[in-house]
Amino acid sequence: MSRTLVQPVGQKRLTNVAVVRLKKHGMRFEIACYPNTVLSWRSGVEKDLDEVLQSQTVYSNVSKGVLAKSKDLIAAFGTDDQTNICLDILKKGELQVAGKERESILSSQFRDIATIVMHKTYNTETQRPYTISMIERLMREIHFAVDPHSTSKKQALELIQELQKHFPIKRCPLRIRATAPPDQLPHLLEKLKEWNATVISKEGSSTQLSVVFEMEPGLYKDCHDFVMNKMHGRFDVLAHSLYVEGDTHVDQYNDYEDMPAPLPKETHDSVLDLNEKLQKQTISSTSRPTEVQQKQNKCKTCNVCFDDSKLYREHHKSDWHKHNMKRKTRQLPPLTEEECMADTELGDSKSDLKDYSF
Repeated sequence: MSRTLVQPVGQKRLTNVAVVRLKKHGMRFEIACYPNTVLSWRSGVEKDLDEVLQSQTVYSNVSKGVLAKSKDLIAAFGTDDQTNICLDILKKGELQVAGKERESILSSQFRDIATIVMHKTYNTETQRPYTISMIERLMREIHFAVDPHSTSKKQALELIQELQKHFPIKRCPLRIRATAPPDQLPHLLEKLKEWNATVISKEGSSTQLSVVFEMEPGLYKDCHDFVMNKMHGRFDVLAHSLYVEGDTHVDQYNDYEDMPAPLPKETHDSVLDLNEKLQKQTISSTSRPTEVQQKQNKCKTCNVCFDDSKLYREHHKSDWHKHNMKRKTRQLPPLTEEECMADTELGDSKSDLKDYSF
């Protein structure tokens, strides 16, 4: 008598999938997704559901291929529509990731939180910003743990309040410009005094007056509502990071935020002098370059032209160019090579760990 080999047909094992799990009414529901697509769907980058779900089926265990029962779906979600339930799980469920991948995500979020804290705070003893490495060191000293279910900005604001209990750290004030009719000036100044704001400058004409001041970030909403609703004026945030003396001036801000700030006269003259020196050192001194070549070899960040392509390429690798790139992101004018070296040496000395006391 021959024996029949029975093959299991009730299981469909899925491999190389990203599992999203949701626990509801004491039951576990899972869906099978393609790797690296769940976060894109939640951020709005991916719109096609078929590019996210491997199958529009709800499982109780994806790895074993066990399907969820219809009565369990109705009890938990009130319907047995697989597509709608998949969308609900995809939106609210927890993405199951491997250990190394989870560690990489938490490490990246830890760095993002430290970056936000660095931009929003400064050292009250030195009146200088903290470096990213210093912020990360302080976070480890207070045993800060990243919450993967919370946003980086929210955790950064809560972290600042915790760091203020142990270290000399404070939120950077907001620099704001409020524009209103002249008859509203006394009311504005009275409010600024009530908020302990620091008035930087006053300027304007007979029709409108602008006041530039610094205040605590926590009073932003109150100030915005007062200027816009009660005074019917204009409210502009000029900066939300620390102002260091000599970095920039209020006069460089104008009503057109997209336009770059004008260069100071001294800086412009220094750039022209340096341009003349570089032109004398060029290799092709016998042949005068054309206007097209000069335009191609011009560094718009440092506002310097090069006659030789080799010098132009070497300039982009220099610390001078990299320093001006950082200043450009902060909407600051470029520095000459001598000014850049002096500013870098000053920043290195201030960021030395020995200059901080905790």
